[in-house]
Amino acid sequence: MGTLSPVGRGIRGEDAVRGSGVWHAEQAWLGHVATDVLIEVEDGRIFAVAENVQPPADAVKLEGFTFPGLANVHSHVFQESLRGRTETGGGDFWEWRRQMFDAAQGWDRPSYTAYARTVFREMLHAGITAVGEFHYLHRYGNELGEALIDAARAEGIRITLLDACYLRGGLDGRPLEGVPRSFSDGDVDRWVARVDELRGGEGVHIGAAIHSVRAVDPASMRVVAAWARQRKAPLHMHLAEQPAEVDECLAVEGCTPAALLEREGILGPDLTTIHAIHVNDEDVALLGSHQVRICAGPTTERDLGDRVGPLRALADAGSPICLGSDSNSVIDVLEEARALELDQRRATGRRVIHAPEELLEAATVAGMRALGWEAGELKAGMLADFATVQPPRMDWRGLGVGYLIFCCSARDVTHVVVGGRTVVGKAS
Repeated sequence: MGTLSPVGRGIRGEDAVRGSGVWHAEQAWLGHVATDVLIEVEDGRIFAVAENVQPPADAVKLEGFTFPGLANVHSHVFQESLRGRTETGGGDFWEWRRQMFDAAQGWDRPSYTAYARTVFREMLHAGITAVGEFHYLHRYGNELGEALIDAARAEGIRITLLDACYLRGGLDGRPLEGVPRSFSDGDVDRWVARVDELRGGEGVHIGAAIHSVRAVDPASMRVVAAWARQRKAPLHMHLAEQPAEVDECLAVEGCTPAALLEREGILGPDLTTIHAIHVNDEDVALLGSHQVRICAGPTTERDLGDRVGPLRALADAGSPICLGSDSNSVIDVLEEARALELDQRRATGRRVIHAPEELLEAATVAGMRALGWEAGELKAGMLADFATVQPPRMDWRGLGVGYLIFCCSARDVTHVVVGGRTVVGKAS
């Protein structure tokens, strides 16, 4: 398939500075499988898309199957440093969490920028064009958040920095101890003041995160949600990943975490909840009625021994599903999409819980909406983010969405464009 090269080297038919150009895809996903697709881009957005068109001489030719750029809705960059290091010794989520706290220490702005660049580069090579970075390393104020922004800009990936409010050690109000103390601003007003200093811009959105009902009291949750809604910024939070969180919420608040969010006015179509594994039928109905997005992270949930959430029921209730690499032990959104389906097959004993087209939607447009980007579809007016796979030993003419989701992986990605700029491409 050739050697992957960095931005623009050996690429014709595009303006690498302005994010404009013409690409010709042998096959592409336009809501259906289309052949000989011409994609015209101006100033970083798709100007026109046409199928059954022969390639102009100046077009960049995309051999294989082209689809909208993938959205990685939930990532913790620093947790990638745990990759392969927590697989012995047994334990549960809470033991892993202690190891994760160790990995959260020791970063400064230069080291975190350099490390994040390697993680974001791997994401781009996996066809991911936008990442939601759920950020709570606040020991140095905004320095490490700004390091993530610097790294994303340097690599050419879109970033939605989801700055997390993290204030307490549990629903009973116990104070933070040890490493988590460095995650906290002390109170929600200090969180607001600090996050107000962060700046978005081209390729960068600033969003808000409530870490969890464990880590943020109800009054502070309302402040964080109001901050996001006043700015029309993405709002994310972890929800019901572990039974212990649900049990503690029932004991202290007298209701489930989802019901607590309903009581406090947090639920809404602008909210993306991460995991939502331990939810009951009433929770599913609540989340669905408010069209709350659900971000699943199947490879991380597998790794941590989490259960399988009722994703089909949540989708049927009205909650759009999206995907994230979470701890980044695996960086491959196609694998996340496949795992979402296959894990449910083993949990339910049934096949085809979600059609391949639904899984691709979760990996693209649903995720982009959760991150606040006008992307995830190959149509005029959308941001010009797309990727191409060319699987080995396969006649690409038979490639459809089912093959893409169930038979392809990050290693099959040959070309990635973000905002009309090639960030991964074959060396000529």
